[in-house]
Amino acid sequence: MPALSSPVHTSSPVRGVIAAFTCYLVWGLVPLFWKELASVDALELIAHRHVWSLVFLAGVLTWLGGWTEARQALRTPRDVAINALGGVLLTINWLIYVWAVNRGHVIECSLGYFLVPLLNVTLGRLVLHETLRPLQKIAVGAAAAGVGVLVWRLGHMPWIALGLATSFGFYGLLRKRSPLGPLTGLAVETALLAPLAGGWLLWKALHGAGALGHSDARITSLVLSTGLITAIPLLLFAYGARRLRLTTLGLLQYTAPTCQFLLGWWVYHEPFSRDRAWAFVLIWCGLACYTGDAWLAQRRQPAA
Repeated sequence: MPALSSPVHTSSPVRGVIAAFTCYLVWGLVPLFWKELASVDALELIAHRHVWSLVFLAGVLTWLGGWTEARQALRTPRDVAINALGGVLLTINWLIYVWAVNRGHVIECSLGYFLVPLLNVTLGRLVLHETLRPLQKIAVGAAAAGVGVLVWRLGHMPWIALGLATSFGFYGLLRKRSPLGPLTGLAVETALLAPLAGGWLLWKALHGAGALGHSDARITSLVLSTGLITAIPLLLFAYGARRLRLTTLGLLQYTAPTCQFLLGWWVYHEPFSRDRAWAFVLIWCGLACYTGDAWLAQRRQPAA
């Protein structure tokens, strides 16, 4: 899920809602896709995701004429470093997510993405020195209490959720410092890491390993589809983000972790104890405060 940083385009708000909702719905249901590839090593899947995403994104950028912006992002060492670091953080996020989904931790993955907006507020305070409004402070406090309940009652740190939230939170922080849009940004980040991913996959193939050439047609087709699963939702996001207010986009983003939570609980029957439920309730209360604060801030803007 990319950072919410696109300008608002006032035309076609209904189509924008449909596009953004579809994007978040796909991200919410994507565990169904990765579960079908549980027989393939998570690291290999992420390498394929880089390679085939770059192939797809290169075609889209050629169609849209976006190569000029991409080339400009590679002209200075600073821009290259920022995009490379962003690519590394995104890779870590993907790797944790795919590994966790295929090990039966879909509910904890949903917790991580529920935490992302609240972690973004915290990073804004600690890194960007932004002032927290009262409701934002309550939201962060409620989220911290929820994580504390998990550590206290379950006896261990929810490292999957925290790893997902932290990697994506810092990724969003880097994206805020980049002038690139979501599509071009992902293309540049992928282009910087795809040679390493492709080289590693080639090495595995030369040594008689890897999914391609050693799996049935269904697995092979799914592996080759990892680029589509990555890029198509992003195109929908970019379309919707240009037509919606950030408050609307922020509300829609809860669709993804909600779908993941329901999949883990109802479809995969992952354990959801009373202690874990209390932690989720605290975090959902924090999200309610965060959303209320965003709505109030949005209402004040026209007056200002």
